Amino acid sequence: MTYQFIEVTTAEHITRVTLNRPEVLNAINQGMHDELQAAFDQFQVDEQQYLCVVKGAGERAFSAGSDLKSIAKAGKPHTYPKSGYAGLIERYDLTKPLIAAVDGVAVGGGFEVALACDILIATPRSRFGLPEPHVGAVALGGGVHRLARQIGLKQAMGLILSGDIISAAEGYRMGFVTALVDHTALEDATATWCEKILSCAPLAIRGSKQAVLRGLDEPSLEAAMRAQHDYPDFKACYSSSDRLEGAQAFAEKRAPRWLGR
Repeated sequence: MTYQFIEVTTAEHITRVTLNRPEVLNAINQGMHDELQAAFDQFQVDEQQYLCVVKGAGERAFSAGSDLKSIAKAGKPHTYPKSGYAGLIERYDLTKPLIAAVDGVAVGGGFEVALACDILIATPRSRFGLPEPHVGAVALGGGVHRLARQIGLKQAMGLILSGDIISAAEGYRMGFVTALVDHTALEDATATWCEKILSCAPLAIRGSKQAVLRGLDEPSLEAAMRAQHDYPDFKACYSSSDRLEGAQAFAEKRAPRWLGR
């Protein structure tokens, strides 16, 4: 597929999605919403793609969120695709891991996209926030819900109700930033995280992600541990040939050869 507002590349089981409107801080317009839906659809069904890295083009922004100028010009809000904002934030059945590589502004919907990823790597020149109340809106692209779940209610409320923009260092302290690296090291740090994930069995990674996220929705630890055996990706992992390969490789003192099945 040919894209106008994003770039998509695939190599060595990694899909890289770049928000590509640097002249407007990678703000998300209707076209980008639709293209992101298509890109994440393809990533989700491609069995040779094990993880996805999401980043913004240029050196100023990951994404400034919704393109308010395009909304004002159209006189109506954007129509979100079937998987919600950016084709991602309501993709609840995606168990392949996502990494957000953030260098610059990640606010509003841009922050919500980053929060929807499993790992968030940021540079010191990055900034985060949900300033929607300043323009008469609510961060309903998952931001208010994911932030409260990821850093705790009081810290989240402080950020949500003030509309403040905070530093990456503060985000790291709060806990929604996984790793803080210099902007010159962002590519290498992202590659290292990809290597770590790819060294693991892909079905085990998916089963682990699903167990964590579904387990958090269970009423108790006991319920989560009892229910995990029925989670689809957990079951797939434990009936996979890769599970046998892992044990055999360990016994033979060699690197495993994962097949993703």
